[in-house]
Order: sequence, then structure tokens, then C-alpha cells
Amino acid sequence: MTGKVYLVGAGPGDPGLLTVKAASLLQAADAVLHDDLVSPEVLKLVSPRAHLSNVGKRCGMQKITQQEINFLMVSLATLGMKVVRLKSGDPLVFGRLGQEIAALRKAGIEFEIVPGITSALGAAASLQIPLTDRCISPAVVLLTGQRADENDPIDWRKFVSSGTTLVIYMPGHRYAEMADRLRAAGASAETLCAIISRATAPDQRTHITSLEQLNRAPQLPSPTLLVVGEVVRFSRDFGSRLPAIHSLFAAAPIRSPEESVA
Repeated sequence: MTGKVYLVGAGPGDPGLLTVKAASLLQAADAVLHDDLVSPEVLKLVSPRAHLSNVGKRCGMQKITQQEINFLMVSLATLGMKVVRLKSGDPLVFGRLGQEIAALRKAGIEFEIVPGITSALGAAASLQIPLTDRCISPAVVLLTGQRADENDPIDWRKFVSSGTTLVIYMPGHRYAEMADRLRAAGASAETLCAIISRATAPDQRTHITSLEQLNRAPQLPSPTLLVVGEVVRFSRDFGSRLPAIHSLFAAAPIRSPEESVA
């Protein structure tokens, strides 16, 4: 009898943020193939009888290729095992999920996706930052600082617009490059930035600065996340200034699109 593969989100690190379904699957799995960034605290929830294997790729270093990961998932499921492919954060966000779905479908293996809390949400919650706000940020865009092809970088101008919050995954320590790309895309020098290192972990560290000063930011331990936009003012360091921000909008009622045209 053929087994089944579960593509599971491990959340950003804090085991308390793992979903109930994910925790249940870790206890019931015959095999768990996990990323490097899955926290040790989450891995402690894996059943001791399960085969546990680190198949992570991090900072350009590969223990195993994606093709080999696909082969492992298919092979273990073919043997009738319940396989958990455990990914940090949410598997649907920057997780190579498309390649694994394609491999499982090609092999005729049944699978299920179990979402998790992505790093953007975990990091923002830890700093008390809403990623959108009806007064100052109507949208949020998730980007990656990694490029599939250095000769064909993504044009960020299409993402940088007035009030939009940007969350940049995997910015590395290339803060000067990040600042240059954001400025070239139209962001102002005064735009606020928050660097969050090891979000939701006990050793989480943060640094808040402006785009103009981003190149001078300390190199915090990986993994890091970069939040860019006015919503950074909601963080604990800027909390006392929020009433002034919202009072500007309180005096001016929001108009419907029809009223604005009229």
C-alpha cells in the first residue's frame, strides 16, 4: 500500500506557534524530512520512532539536491510510509513547494499541504507591527532578497508604491545593496526599516533604522527578515508616536471611490 506525503509548515521557530495538525502529524509520521531552519524545539515534537533526516539547503550550501529530496519523498511513500516534509515558516512562501508538488504528482503519490505561520507574520507579531493599517499601509508585498539569476534581477519598482509594506525574506547582510535597490525602486531615504533576526526564537534580536542608514546596520545572526514601511512605527520602539499618526487621519473621514471621483 502506498503511503502519503504531508508538506508541513513548521512556523518561524517558536514551537507554540505550530498548528495542532502539524504537531499531530509529527507524532504520527514514519519519516520526517526537515529543513535546516526548523528549530530544535519543534524537532523535539517528532515521534522517537520516526526516521528524522535534515535535507536543508542554507546560505548556498547544499547537503542534498532538490532532485534527491524529491526522490526520498517518493521512495519513502512508495514503501507505505507516512512522510512529513517539514519546512520552516509556511511551505507556500519561498519554499520550493512547486517543485515538490510536481514530483509527487508525476509519481502518483498522494499528498497534503499543511500551512504554517510564515516568518513575516511571526516577526511582525513579535515586534507588535501590523503589516497593514487602514491609515498608513493598504497592502503588503512579500519579496525575497535571493535571486535565481544574478544577471536578471527582479524589478522592484512594480512593488514599491506609496504606503505599501515590504517584507524581504533572506536579505542576508547585503544591506547596502538592499538600500540601493529600494531607493532605485522609488523608496525615500526616510523610509523605516526593521531587521529581525531569528524571529520568535528566545535569542531573537532586532534593529530599527531608516533606509538612509540601512547600510550601517549591524550584521545580526541569520536567518533575518527585513520589514520596510511606515508600519514599523507600530513597533515597541515607536509606540508612543502612534496616536499622532492616527489623529491625522481621524479628522479626515475615508471617502468611497465614488465620492473621490465626484
